[in-house]
Amino acid sequence: MLAYIKGELAAKARGYIVIDVGGLGYKIFMSDLAMENVGKIGDIIKVHTYYRVMEDDISIFGFHTQEELRLFELLLSVSGIGAKTAITMLGTIEPSDFAIAIISNDIGTLKKLPGIGTKTAQRIVLELKDKLKKEQQIEELSVANQKSMAIQKAIEKDSKEEEAFTALQVLGYNSKEIEKAMEKIIDKQNMSLEEIIKAALKELSIK
Repeated sequence: MLAYIKGELAAKARGYIVIDVGGLGYKIFMSDLAMENVGKIGDIIKVHTYYRVMEDDISIFGFHTQEELRLFELLLSVSGIGAKTAITMLGTIEPSDFAIAIISNDIGTLKKLPGIGTKTAQRIVLELKDKLKKEQQIEELSVANQKSMAIQKAIEKDSKEEEAFTALQVLGYNSKEIEKAMEKIIDKQNMSLEEIIKAALKELSIK
């Protein structure tokens, strides 16, 4: 319902900010890390939003980037993880690091997050990998004829690029978008997995 909200940062409080848009104050819940970087009182800011409607509550959650929003949505899709836990997790891990943990079955990293134990970390990996596989199957049927064979071959040659490709899909980007971004990254062979993902995210953020 609300893709983003742009206006004057009117207030900061514990766990939320208020953005003034034409005289209306929108209360937006954010992670502690996001609030530290959102700006100063009086600044004009823009935050991506998730509008949640429950039987007894209507809330807006805010994020700096589409990747953070995508991560929040992914976490909410995992059984047993609510909005409070998800927003707390966002304050302690970067989207790229989260994606790497999912595709590499890094339970150790996930269980260090606030409110996440070993069983929950295992469930996150299991459910999100399964979700990703289904999304990949649907996407492959719809864009098979559009994929660049050159990029596909390059990805197959380098496991780091393949993992980076999958990590970016976890963050919500489709194959066509990822391929274009990967084409623009120079010297991928000498880059780490994290460097490739961050470089691709930078290209994807350019409109």
